[in-house]
Amino acid sequence: MNTTKMGIQRMKLKSTLGVVIGSLVAASSLSAFAQGQGAVEAEAFAKRYFTDSQRDTEDGNLYGASIGYYLTDDVSLALSYGEYHDMNSNDRVEPDGGHKNIKGSLASLDAIYHFGEPGVGLRPYVSGGFAHQSIGQADRSGRNHSTFANVGAGLKYYFTENLFARAGVDGMYNIDQGDSEWMAGVGVGVNFGGSSRQQEVAAAPEPVAEVCSDADNDGVCDNVDQCPSTPANVTVDANGCPAVAEVVRVELDVKFDFDKATVRSESYGDIKNLADFMQQYPQTSTTVEGHTDSVGTDAYNQRLSERRANAVRDVLVNQYGVSGGRVNAVGYGESRPVADNSTEAGRAVNRRVEAEVEAQAK
Repeated sequence: MNTTKMGIQRMKLKSTLGVVIGSLVAASSLSAFAQGQGAVEAEAFAKRYFTDSQRDTEDGNLYGASIGYYLTDDVSLALSYGEYHDMNSNDRVEPDGGHKNIKGSLASLDAIYHFGEPGVGLRPYVSGGFAHQSIGQADRSGRNHSTFANVGAGLKYYFTENLFARAGVDGMYNIDQGDSEWMAGVGVGVNFGGSSRQQEVAAAPEPVAEVCSDADNDGVCDNVDQCPSTPANVTVDANGCPAVAEVVRVELDVKFDFDKATVRSESYGDIKNLADFMQQYPQTSTTVEGHTDSVGTDAYNQRLSERRANAVRDVLVNQYGVSGGRVNAVGYGESRPVADNSTEAGRAVNRRVEAEVEAQAK
């Protein structure tokens, strides 16, 4: 392939990458800033390129940028383009012992799996994909074109929901030539346009009101009313008799899976009981308290406990209609264990959200 054709091919590759990046950014420009499924992640990077010895080329640097799209909260696809700089041929390949300046580019498409949950903090990742390299040759004119299989691993740290830094290594296997190379690099980027997943819960069926006769209008059907002639405006108990004032109380204890803030389906019944009680006593309010076990750092567990408390609060407010002003959410991290954190059974008990409501019944 002559130099003119290679130049045209390189221009087309850059143009295609530019169109893809522009389209993704434009599609996401009107979305709210957030991590999670549907997010777009843009990054600028610098990598040190360690070549195979057969190339007769010194190690160099790769500078470029990437754009990624999150298919789920954890899995993204990333398209990147970079150009090589500061690369020279070895002394022995030039007749005068000098160096030949080596130019080239690398375009990659990788799938990336992120560990942990979206949010501020550390997210390790692993990656795999393919790359096309177009690079000058030390011992002849023209460029070498190769296809690589990539594997990588690294760490991302999110300073905020939208700003992160990354460090990682990439192993590269040259499918065409059968040799291996690798890179180590860092990058900074932004994350925007996603939305956190919300668990879809089937709406609870509304109770069917029982039609019955109630001669004294106390709300208790005549067939079970043990005091059928109760005066008007007197609070009655379940038997239709004047109620004795007493304090009534409901407690909630919701357990969570390890390192998760998603409410289990079997917990919705208990949360509904608390919501029904608060609807029956509209003057009440409550504080939902989130807790974790001792695995992980204090800062991470504090954030996890807050997410757990807010998850239960969201079910009370959004699913069962309790006014948001009546429900507060607070996280205590790992600071208030109720069981031994040295055992798995104890840690499972400590991964919880608690709440209580108390009212005076008449």
